[in-house]
Amino acid sequence: MRYFPHQRQCKILVRALYFGYAKIHNIAKVGMATNVQKSSKPIVEKFVYPVVRKDLSIVDDFHGTKIIDAYRWLEDPDSPETQAYVDSQNNISQPFLESCPEWKKINNKLTKLWNYPKYGCPMKYGDYYYYFMNTGLQNQSVMYQQASLNGESKVFLDPNSLSEDGTIALSQKSFSDDGKFMAYGLSESGSDWIKIRIRNAETGKDFDEVLEKVKFSEISWTKDNKGFFYGRYPDQDGKTDGSETQQNQNQKLYYHRIGESQAKDVLVVQFNNEPSWRFQSVVSDCGKYLVLAIVKDCRDNIIYYADLKPGEEIKSELDVKIIVDKFESDYDYVTNVGSKVYFRTNKNAPNYRVIIIDFENPAEENWETLIPEHEKDVLDWVKCVNEDKILLCYIRDVKTILQANSLRTGELIRQFDLDIGTIVGTSGKTKYSEIFYNFSSFLNPGTIYHYDFKYPDQPPKVFRDINLNLDGFNRDNYIVEQIFYSSKDGTKVPMFIIRKKADTVQPRPCLLYGYGGFNISMLPTFGLTGLMFVDTFDGVLAYPNIRGGGEYGEKWHNGGRLLNKQNVFDDFQCAAEYLIKNNYTTKDRLAIQGGSNGGLLVGACINQRPDLFGAAVAQVGVMDMLRFHKFTIGHAWCSDYGNPSEKEHFDNLYKLSPLHNVHTPNDASSEYPSTLILTADHDDRVSPLHSLKFAAALQEAVRDSPFQKNPLLLRVYKKAGHGAGKPTSKRIEEATDILTFMYRSLNIDVINL
Repeated sequence: MRYFPHQRQCKILVRALYFGYAKIHNIAKVGMATNVQKSSKPIVEKFVYPVVRKDLSIVDDFHGTKIIDAYRWLEDPDSPETQAYVDSQNNISQPFLESCPEWKKINNKLTKLWNYPKYGCPMKYGDYYYYFMNTGLQNQSVMYQQASLNGESKVFLDPNSLSEDGTIALSQKSFSDDGKFMAYGLSESGSDWIKIRIRNAETGKDFDEVLEKVKFSEISWTKDNKGFFYGRYPDQDGKTDGSETQQNQNQKLYYHRIGESQAKDVLVVQFNNEPSWRFQSVVSDCGKYLVLAIVKDCRDNIIYYADLKPGEEIKSELDVKIIVDKFESDYDYVTNVGSKVYFRTNKNAPNYRVIIIDFENPAEENWETLIPEHEKDVLDWVKCVNEDKILLCYIRDVKTILQANSLRTGELIRQFDLDIGTIVGTSGKTKYSEIFYNFSSFLNPGTIYHYDFKYPDQPPKVFRDINLNLDGFNRDNYIVEQIFYSSKDGTKVPMFIIRKKADTVQPRPCLLYGYGGFNISMLPTFGLTGLMFVDTFDGVLAYPNIRGGGEYGEKWHNGGRLLNKQNVFDDFQCAAEYLIKNNYTTKDRLAIQGGSNGGLLVGACINQRPDLFGAAVAQVGVMDMLRFHKFTIGHAWCSDYGNPSEKEHFDNLYKLSPLHNVHTPNDASSEYPSTLILTADHDDRVSPLHSLKFAAALQEAVRDSPFQKNPLLLRVYKKAGHGAGKPTSKRIEEATDILTFMYRSLNIDVINL
C-alpha cells in the first residue's frame, strides 16, 4: 500500500513490497519433473467455525444510511477477546495446512529452491563499494564493503546478528556525501516504525545515539557531512511497535548532528495546521537547497524549499518558500544546476516528462521541458549520473526500457539493450561515471550489469549473473506470452501468461495474481512460489495488468480509482473468464491471489463472482472500506479509494467493500471458493483488523448454509508485518501455507514432490 510523500519513493517502497510478495508468490518456472503422481487428497468435512460475538449496538450513520458494525470490538488488538479470537482462528487454519502430509514436502522443496545466492547492485560511497548478498537461506541479506570491485569483501552490516529469529530488518540506509558515515534504519517485526543509527564506514562502529519515532521518512545529509534531515512523529499514548492502530499524524522535520542525542535535534520544518502532511526531504546536489516534496495522500505533492547557506550551522526552523502550491500532480526531484532544478512530473503530461524550474524565477509560465512526454511509453523514473547524464527508465507495454540522455540538451546518448523484463535495482550518482543495474524477468533471477560513461564505446558488461542452485533448469523450456483481452467495458487489458513451452494449451491449475491500484505497475520479475506452482502442480501463471496501476500512465491509474474502482474488479474477473474460455484452466483449477490493495481485489471478487474461482488467497487486504481511513496511515488512501465521509464516495465504497457485501450462499453457484485470509499482528500499514472482521463476517454468513462446503480460513502470523523486511524463514513458511492451501483446494491431479 502506497503512503510515501514522494512518488518515486512511493513506487520504490511499494514495488519493493510487491516484489517482496513476488518472491513469495510471483512468476517463474523450472523443469524439475520428479515423482509425478496422482494426488489422493483427503475429503474435507464441512467446517464448524468458532461462534464470534456480534455487537448489534454499534451503528454508524453514513449520510442517512444506518450500518451495524457488529465486529467493531475486533479493532482492539490488545483486548483478551481479540487475542482469543485470533487463537481460535489459527487453531483451525494451522492444522488444516500443517497436518496435510504435503505441507512438509512442499516446505522441503521450497526451501531447496530458495537456497541460492542473491545479490544486489554494487553501490559506490566515498572510498568503498557496498553490496547486499544473501547466501540463500539467511533471514536477512548482509551488507558487504570492499575497497574495489574486485577486492576482498568484508561484512559491513549483518542484520541477522541483531535478532535470533531474523525479525529485525535493515529498512533504510543513507551515506554522507563523503561516504564516511552511514545512517540506517532498523525495523522490528515488520513494522513501518524504524530506529535510526549511524555507522562509521572506516571502523564499522556505531555512534551512541538512536533516533526513534521515525516513520515514512527519508534520511538526507547536508553536504558538510555533519548531520542529516529526517521526519519523525510526536510521542503518542500507548505503544508504537506496529501492533497499534492509532493514526499517524503531525510529522515534523528535524535535523540531527552526528554524535548528539536525539533530544538535541533541531526542529526545522513543521505545518501545525496540516496534520496529514508528510515530508520527503532531499538536499540538492549542490548542497544549497533543501527540497521538500509534501504529500497528504498517496499521489500529488507540492514543493517547498529552503536555502541551506552552506557553512552556517542549523540552529532553528528554516525559512521555507513555496514553489508548487496545488496538490494536482507529482514532482520528483532529479538534480539541479545552480538555481535550475530538474523534476520528473506528470503536470500536463499523464505519461510524465522532465521539466526545469528556476527557483529564482519559479512561476509556471517560466518552466522549461527537457524531456517531453512520450506519446505511449510511461517515464517510470529518472536518475542523474556522471555529472551531466540522466538515466531514463520507461515502461513500454509493461516492459522496461532504459536509456541515457544529456542533462544539458535532453538528447539521447545511448540505449541499453534489455530483454522482456524489469530493472529491479540500480545504482549510480551524479559524481560517479559508472552505473550498475539489475535486470530480472519471469525466467531470470537477475543479471547485474556494469557500465562506465568514461568509455562510451564499450557496451555494458555482465558484472554478475544470479543463478538458481538447481539442476535441470533451462529457461528455453518455458514460454512467456503477452496477450490483450477485453474487459467488461471493452478496454483492452494486457496479461502475461507463463507456461511450459512443450505444453499444448489445455486446462490445468492456474494461479491468477493481481493488484490494480495506487499507480503501481506490475512488471515482469522473478519469484519462487510461481516456480513451485508450475512445477509441482503442472500449472500456469497469469498476471493481468489491470487498471488502477501505472502501466499506461495516469490515465490507466485514473481508470481504476475513486468512482472507477469497479473497473479493477471487472478487469480481474474478465481475466479469469479469458483463461477459462481459452482453455488454460477451469473454475475448479483456478486460484486467485493478491496482497494489500490486491487483498481488497480478492475480497471484492469472491463476493461478486464466487462462481469463477476454485480458491482465493487474500493477504493483508483492505476489507473495511468504510473505516480504512481511521487507522495508522489509512487516511492517505483516500486519493485512490475516496473518502467515506463524502456521500458520493460512501455510496461507491459501500457497494464494493468486502466486509459489507458478504452473502449467504443460497445455491451452488453462490458458494464461496476455498478462501485463505492472511494477515500479521505487526502490520501497521493495513491493520489486521480488516482481515479479522472480514473473516468473522464470512464465517457467520456461511455457518448454516448447506451450499457452503469450501473452507473459509484466517491465518494470523506473529512478529510479522505488511511484508517488507520479512525474514526468509517466515517467507518460506507463508509460501508453504499458500501452496498447501491451493493443493488442498483445487482440482489438482498431478503433484511433483
